Amino acid sequence: MIYSIDNQEYKVIINKKNNKNTYIKINDEGNIVVTTNFWTPKFYIKSLLANNEKQILKMLEKKQKSLRKKKDFYFLGQKYDIIIDSKLLDLLVEKDKITVSSLKKLDAWYNSKMKIIFNDELKKNYELFTEDIPYPSLKIRQMKTRWGVCNVKTKVVTLNALLLKEKTEVIDYVIIHELAHLVYPNHSKAFWQLVGKYCSDYKLLRKQLKE
Repeated sequence: MIYSIDNQEYKVIINKKNNKNTYIKINDEGNIVVTTNFWTPKFYIKSLLANNEKQILKMLEKKQKSLRKKKDFYFLGQKYDIIIDSKLLDLLVEKDKITVSSLKKLDAWYNSKMKIIFNDELKKNYELFTEDIPYPSLKIRQMKTRWGVCNVKTKVVTLNALLLKEKTEVIDYVIIHELAHLVYPNHSKAFWQLVGKYCSDYKLLRKQLKE
């Protein structure tokens, strides 16, 4: 099915499942994906798309921005052009470019920096807390839907490896968010007040992560 928005045609993929509700999302190929009940007629889907065009355009723009950021090389909020020079012995970081002998060496440098920076930021933000909380273990892995996770029982904070693409203040917000769960294992009003105590602009940073 093809659907046109603002004179631009988009492929619509309809997934029929045993759902009560109908959902719209954008996949990594830039297609509109509609997940709905087996018995939902096509005219209803067309009507749903027509009534949600503004929201769909926002979703398309957000997905395109996300895919561009994944494709480009970012380090602590800064975009860098990567130059491969096989004769270079050491990695060279300049204003807006990184020169390295191979992508393998670039990955090794990136992962090394990730461990150092995430551990340093965890220590720095932990020391801000006046509440009596244990110092958590740190795990790093790439996650699709979450920037951070705090396992209150095991006292382990897991950070998304993709956070290294973001500015330091964004990393700090995620860490503070997860540390706050060691006090409040929920998202209550008291929890957000505690987050705001150590990260006053958390609402703005949280919004940036959602963009």
